[in-house]
Amino acid sequence: MKDDPATRAAHAGSSREGGSPSAAGIQLASFYLSEGDPSSLAYAYGRGGNPTWEALEGALGELEDARATSFASGLAACFATILALAETHPRLVLARDAYYGLRKQAEMLVARGVELVINDHADFAAVERELARGPSILWSESPTNPRLVVHDLRRLAAIAKRHGAPYVVDNTTATAALQRPLDLGASLVVTSLTKASSGHSDVILGSVTTRDERLHERVRAWRYNAGAIPGPFEAWIALRGLKTLPLRIERQSSNAFALAELLARHPKVAAVHYPALTARALAESQMSGGFGPLLSFEVEGGAQMADRVVAAARLIRPGTSFGGVESSWERRARWNGETAPPGLIRLSAGIESIRDLEADVLQALS
Repeated sequence: MKDDPATRAAHAGSSREGGSPSAAGIQLASFYLSEGDPSSLAYAYGRGGNPTWEALEGALGELEDARATSFASGLAACFATILALAETHPRLVLARDAYYGLRKQAEMLVARGVELVINDHADFAAVERELARGPSILWSESPTNPRLVVHDLRRLAAIAKRHGAPYVVDNTTATAALQRPLDLGASLVVTSLTKASSGHSDVILGSVTTRDERLHERVRAWRYNAGAIPGPFEAWIALRGLKTLPLRIERQSSNAFALAELLARHPKVAAVHYPALTARALAESQMSGGFGPLLSFEVEGGAQMADRVVAAARLIRPGTSFGGVESSWERRARWNGETAPPGLIRLSAGIESIRDLEADVLQALS
């Protein structure tokens, strides 16, 4: 059955077999009893497999009609993906506005033989030229973090296909509830489950999904041999959060849209970045059910004023990360290596009353 994402998420990781528990369990074993050939068993050593991970991976796969591999973090998922693909495609063509943690990771890999190219993924001719120069990985993020730029995933996937380049999309901001890049031509999708997918700011995990069995096995081999495995308890927490993802993301998207419109009218705000305001037609062609919980805006007065605004909040919590049920914000340029403008505040809308959130933003700006 091709159920709605909300239905799939609610039943994810559950069984209809008689006697099955109403909720998935947590398997904490570091090894499983075995004799003889370990390859004949479903489980032998804890690094190779765990029923709790597999319940989460099954749920993620249901949401994207794909095979999923879970990781200890989003960056661990990125690392394994790059290494799995760089064996045959040693050039990484990365979007200029990709997540800064990924950019730093890619820079570290340059000394290990990966050629890093950073360019504008809205400049299709420039992307085409780079992919024509040699076997490459094309890696996009949409909407981006923290500027919320929307990339044309279909167009980029078509360019990648012409040049035989694996196309990776970071779907952390949108999540599988709002956007399915594999449907748009992506080869693999990387997601930080730490953010809205798990949704309660209490776990660090990542995932890679693909419909290519060969790529799936290569990514899993890197996880096994590098040891970037998720903890069973963390996997259980993420699975529990995933069941309410469509409900949460709908409310968060609605709140984020309302806050973006409020900020766009405010005299102390120089710019607002949110897909519904800056690239609505393209975003609607790729996303379904909302535009996500994340927005950013630039205040007049630069870094000093932005810090004062963040500190003045009574409800919105100061801190990094995003996608949780409680709204949070931060001035992004406070992080070393972040290229965001000094006065840019990234705001993650939670599930609170929009009236309360609007009141808090207005009093903080005043």
